[in-house]
Amino acid sequence: MTDELSRKRADARRNRELITEAARATFAAHGLDVPMRAIARRAGVGPATLYRHFPTKEALIAETFAVQMGRCVATLDAALDDPDPWRGFCAVIEKVCATQAVDRGFTAALLDSMTTDFARVRDHNARRFAELTRRAQRSGQLRSDFVPGDLKLLILANGGLDAEPPAAARAASRRLVALLLQSLRAHPTDPPTPLPPPAPLDFRIDVRL
Repeated sequence: MTDELSRKRADARRNRELITEAARATFAAHGLDVPMRAIARRAGVGPATLYRHFPTKEALIAETFAVQMGRCVATLDAALDDPDPWRGFCAVIEKVCATQAVDRGFTAALLDSMTTDFARVRDHNARRFAELTRRAQRSGQLRSDFVPGDLKLLILANGGLDAEPPAAARAASRRLVALLLQSLRAHPTDPPTPLPPPAPLDFRIDVRL
């Protein structure tokens, strides 16, 4: 009886891991609108098994992105501990955008969370980022007209790269973020800080004069 119970528990743990792995890959590639049945198929389990572990899609999203959300909190905490507010500010932008460039689901969860737990984390992060913004502005390094809500503009701009192959998206994100951060400096460096190498993007324009 004990062996049978142990086997069932092991099977349940394995199924839960398969589901979250499938959800992570599917959300990253296609965003959060993927049907639950598609995730079950990718995980190799039946819909009943999926719903037994995750009764709602919100519960599945919360577990799937718990690690990324935790990293966001840790990144903000580290930035606020940095004695250089501008360096901390840049680190947050770079980290969030690097993750987002290859994970469409993370972007959606970050900007428009559907779970109570994520709403609390998002509100906490917003307060911490606002404090980081104030510090960077008081140090004279971040332009005074930047507002914390502008972070969403940066994330949305960076989010357009998720249609590119992962390697190209990462390279393009690094270059885009470097351009954006240069524009946010209160006193741009002269000469400007060199940009990362151009990204291998397929860009064709049909110009007819």
